[in-house]
Amino acid sequence: MPAKYRKDEFTDEELGIDYSEIDFSDIEKQFEMTLGLASSLSSVVVVDNAPIIDQSKETKLFNVFNKIFKDIGKIVENGIDMPRDPETGMSKGYLFIEFETPEQADLAVKQANGYQLDRSHVLAVNHFEDIEKYSLMEDEFKEPELEKFTEREHLKSWLTDERDRDQWVTLRDNVVSLYWNNKDEQPEHIHSRNNWTETYVSWSPKGTYLVTFHRQGVALWGGDSWNKIVRFVHPDVRYIDFSPNENYMVSWSNEPFMSATGEPHNLIIWDVNTGTLLRSFAVTNEQLNINEKSKMIEWPVFKWSHDDKYIARMTPGPKGAISVYELPSMNLLDKKSIKVKDLKAFSWSPSDNVLAYWTPENDNTPARVTLLSIPSRSIVQTKNLFNVTDCKLYWQSKGDYLLVRVDRYKKTKKSTFTNFELFRIREKDIPVDVVEIDPNETVNIFSWEPNGKRFAFMGMKNGQSGIHIFQVTDGKDINKGAKELVTIEKKGANTICWNPKGRFIVFANLKGQGELSFYDCNDLSELAEGEHFQCTDIQWDPTGRYLISSVSAWKVKNDTGYQLWEFNGKPLFKQPMQAFKQIIWRPRPESLLTTQQMKKIRKNLKNYTAKFEEEDSLLKTKVSREIVERRKKLYKEWKEYRAQCQEKYKKDKALRYELSGYESDGEGRKVEKDVEYVEEWIEEVVEEKEELI
Repeated sequence: MPAKYRKDEFTDEELGIDYSEIDFSDIEKQFEMTLGLASSLSSVVVVDNAPIIDQSKETKLFNVFNKIFKDIGKIVENGIDMPRDPETGMSKGYLFIEFETPEQADLAVKQANGYQLDRSHVLAVNHFEDIEKYSLMEDEFKEPELEKFTEREHLKSWLTDERDRDQWVTLRDNVVSLYWNNKDEQPEHIHSRNNWTETYVSWSPKGTYLVTFHRQGVALWGGDSWNKIVRFVHPDVRYIDFSPNENYMVSWSNEPFMSATGEPHNLIIWDVNTGTLLRSFAVTNEQLNINEKSKMIEWPVFKWSHDDKYIARMTPGPKGAISVYELPSMNLLDKKSIKVKDLKAFSWSPSDNVLAYWTPENDNTPARVTLLSIPSRSIVQTKNLFNVTDCKLYWQSKGDYLLVRVDRYKKTKKSTFTNFELFRIREKDIPVDVVEIDPNETVNIFSWEPNGKRFAFMGMKNGQSGIHIFQVTDGKDINKGAKELVTIEKKGANTICWNPKGRFIVFANLKGQGELSFYDCNDLSELAEGEHFQCTDIQWDPTGRYLISSVSAWKVKNDTGYQLWEFNGKPLFKQPMQAFKQIIWRPRPESLLTTQQMKKIRKNLKNYTAKFEEEDSLLKTKVSREIVERRKKLYKEWKEYRAQCQEKYKKDKALRYELSGYESDGEGRKVEKDVEYVEEWIEEVVEEKEELI
């Protein structure tokens, strides 16, 4: 047929066709999409950036994708479709995956989008229904309407307090209250709410958020008005744990919920800034590492790296492993766990991405403590240990040292003794020193001095309790590892609590008589002793200037309340409270000052003396700055008003004379000229008495 007679050269008007008069109902009925098929599209995802392969590698690639989506959702039978080029037979670099439910497809988009398949392929996962939505977008860009800016309260405004005071939160009966600390004055009330929480309250690590617990989940509050910032739906949450920089949070519930994959999950990892669920986990009893004595889970189950880049959990036992996940993707690092047979415990360094873990003796293999660098997985140090029954890992707060408490069998195998293995992390090749202690002493409690080189432990020997303070020595010191500074005998003491700034330490007898001993580790001297009967908890404020002891109704029925102490043991005030349950200091973020700036401030501290003395003087007279300023303001207003009245009185002199016909003295009395007034005082002796000495 000649080209000029081809059908597509004629327009509808030339052919006389009017589509509005044509009935297409029979065709529409023939090709109508059923509701079931339409709804099934919400269960389909499109995976882009897949490898381009031939037919022979299809089965292998499908197995890889089944493994990737195994923990996300169940793929229906023959649910993976990969289009091919009909001419070359090669795949086109994308594929379709159909899940059993739309919820599983949603989870696949959230968790698998951005998945690193290999060095050259990062998967892009989207809903199939979104493809049509994006294809219908207009070619011409239309600028969206900007939302009206709404200023939000600053979440760290409390740090700008002129008096540099700290806050605390209390839970009394069903009332949650916040206060400013005013030293020896009554605390200043900030805010209270009834039934703000259903169980207890908590703070985030830097004090930005107040956490409340509810049946539906947890909520974060902040700002001067204490508005809700974000909420996380996780029914019956019992425990939470923030990442060090408050970017993420893990929550645990005893009551499992059904995940999108149909499995019961107890743990959820959240993005705090957006409120997004990053990933949830089902946890076995083995992974929980339940304490044999208390029958409680050893919380936290997941542990954070210091920089919020990773989160890790362990599987103890013969098939032991450490699973490290990258944040925020929650992808398993290098797509596999770190296998550690008979793994017992692990912990992160507080300053580096280094994992420490230990394994017990097994047949001819000794017990071992290992330091592992992440993400390289390279071993930086190991130490073999013999005759070991148990180990505990204790990091110094700066990550300069790792102390391993090692419990070993004696030669008779009937009893044990303890010594310490000290890893010097900052020194070349990480040398390990052995710190020997009395073999007849049982170590109960251990604690590092914050940011320091000293540590303290509480031991029991021949029925007598003693507290030992050691200091780490340098390599040139005769005492290898650490030397003992002092041994302190404290009957009944069962708690060691270091000041957050170091140097000072408190020994306490909790849940007993409540004796408190304040000790200076620089002078090796006791500063003071005190008592808070039946005290159940003690806690330092973030600055290390004050300590709170409290009696909680959760543990003791009578004499509940709290007491505030100065760092040197001086009692400031006591606050009895009926149905008192909890009190927690609000944490502070790390100072923004550099080390040199801090040194400069300490050097010129005398320059601030006058200001501090003035503030102390106001506090000693129990007259707050606000009251003084109010009195000054009222006095100033009265003087201004008096001056106005005097001025008006002078101006009205002529008017007064006109009305009265005479001048007055200001009190309505007539002023007579050339008259002199004389005042006469008369003294009368009532009784006179003489005494001879």
